[in-house]
Amino acid sequence: MNKVGFVGGGKMAEAIIAELIHSRVLAPRDIAVSDVSEERRRLLVHLSGVTILADNPPLLRLCQVVFLAVKPQNLDAVLREIAGDVTPDHLVISIAAGKRIQSIESLLPSGRVIRVMPNLAAVISEGMSVFTLGTRATAEDRRTAARLLSCLGQVLELPEPHFDAVTALSGSGPAFFAHFMQLVADAGAQLGLPRNDALLLAKQTMLGTALLLTRGKMSPEDLIKAVSSEKGTTVAGMTVLRSSPIAAIVAETLAAAARRSEELSQPQADSWGESSRAPCAR
Repeated sequence: MNKVGFVGGGKMAEAIIAELIHSRVLAPRDIAVSDVSEERRRLLVHLSGVTILADNPPLLRLCQVVFLAVKPQNLDAVLREIAGDVTPDHLVISIAAGKRIQSIESLLPSGRVIRVMPNLAAVISEGMSVFTLGTRATAEDRRTAARLLSCLGQVLELPEPHFDAVTALSGSGPAFFAHFMQLVADAGAQLGLPRNDALLLAKQTMLGTALLLTRGKMSPEDLIKAVSSEKGTTVAGMTVLRSSPIAAIVAETLAAAARRSEELSQPQADSWGESSRAPCAR
């Protein structure tokens, strides 16, 4: 594989670089990163062997596969800056939330484009990355993207019209699941459990459930049946859940996130400043 570059050396880029090296998909000498911030460049020094640059054009000359890892509100300016250095030999992979391929390709007359929606769990190699190909991308580009993203967790290719729903479910989803887990822990504390113990029980139960569904190849309904016994505690709780408006609330939550994702993809939309708060912030 050709040398891989990162335009932007923020936390998400740092996490991807670390996982690429840890998984031995790439060696440090095969990676370059550029960032305008001197402070950020100093923080990246710990990535021993990685080429660190202050400017973007030299990175384009070094690398034929380039991740766009800048804040969405800064992406257009960066694209205009690098457009003259992007050639038909470049594969450009954007992880900027809400930026559609048509918008990116309109500012890059050359180069093949892939859009990726990662999520926060990528920083521990348990992420969900969804990608879609631009109009110039090739089958080989698909394989390259899948190989690079696989070190971050699961990878899925979907058409771009699904990306607002993807953003709502897997992009914002970690916050929604965390909120529900906090509600469960709070309810446990109300039943008399020490708060820290209730939180540990909730976290491990959520983790174990996810692993059962994944490794055990169980459907959610199968797992519910496996835990439930006639007239038992699970049935008592599920009766309350199923008679509550929780299904409508979850649907409304994802719909609101999907609508906001669509709004953010429009040129006139503001960013709410979300992208600067954390890696993969949505």
